[in-house]
Amino acid sequence: MTADTVGGVWTYANDLVRALDAEVTIATMGPPPAERGEHVLVSTYALEWEDDPWDDVDRAGAWLLELEERLEPDVVHLNGYAHGALPWRAPVVVAAHSDVVSWWWAVHGAPPPERYDRYRSAVEAGLRAADALVAPTSAALDDLRRHYRLPQERVVVANGSSFEAGSAGKEPFVLGLGRFRDEAKNLAALERACAAVSWPLVAAGDGTALGRLDRPEVRSLLARAGVFASPARYEPFGLGILEAARSWCALVLGDIPSLREVWGDAALFAAPDDDEALASALQLVTCDTELRAELAERARRRAARYTVDAMATGYARVYGEVLSAVTA
Repeated sequence: MTADTVGGVWTYANDLVRALDAEVTIATMGPPPAERGEHVLVSTYALEWEDDPWDDVDRAGAWLLELEERLEPDVVHLNGYAHGALPWRAPVVVAAHSDVVSWWWAVHGAPPPERYDRYRSAVEAGLRAADALVAPTSAALDDLRRHYRLPQERVVVANGSSFEAGSAGKEPFVLGLGRFRDEAKNLAALERACAAVSWPLVAAGDGTALGRLDRPEVRSLLARAGVFASPARYEPFGLGILEAARSWCALVLGDIPSLREVWGDAALFAAPDDDEALASALQLVTCDTELRAELAERARRRAARYTVDAMATGYARVYGEVLSAVTA
């Protein structure tokens, strides 16, 4: 299994590996992980969505093929796209987490510039070569269908999380987590909207006043926050939102198909580019104690369906299907 350590993919990969009834080796690219076990092999090759990464992508591909020859896996699970086009011996499952083309359309409402043509071609080649494609929501699959040709089997397996909520009394503040400069996370809109809300905003992540926090600090904030807000323009699933729901936070989310699919009636939704609507939703939930408690309870119940065991069962089924197809 490949993984990067930049965002939620690292959490997802480790949770999945621990839950699978199988021996799995994780091969990482990008920044090295702070903690790793014996089952993790580390490289620092650039990731395919970074600027001009292609020499490193090629070198990483050669490294991955060497690992396959040495480890002889039954299935190759890629948490990226471009390496799906390598001449693998084993069947390949590609897990979709996000992609630059879908991100760009969601943020800018237009196709990405020509400098991303090579990225788009590499992603499409990897997708078309894979034996199966797994996405965490139907909405994420729809994004990929719009921007790439997808001939192979496509499966939705919702993400799960092993996150355990901390214990603390709820406090009157709105919590936002994410990279401030990531226009898809839309924390700037949250900051503007909260200026008209009675509760203060606590924002954490790269580019915020608090900066990037470690996991215990995030757990503490989630346990204390009365409201968690993520007015995202693009979010294929949202592990951070799932963690907030497990922490009894009332949710205010961007009104996009993926978040509607995951959270249904367990959140308030506001159009990501409508600051007034976002402020109104936040003011409503912060001022209405009963509504806030009801939303927190709904979110908690909804979160119970997104378990690591359910995720592992879904992936095990996909692995079995691609193996059966090879041996048929």
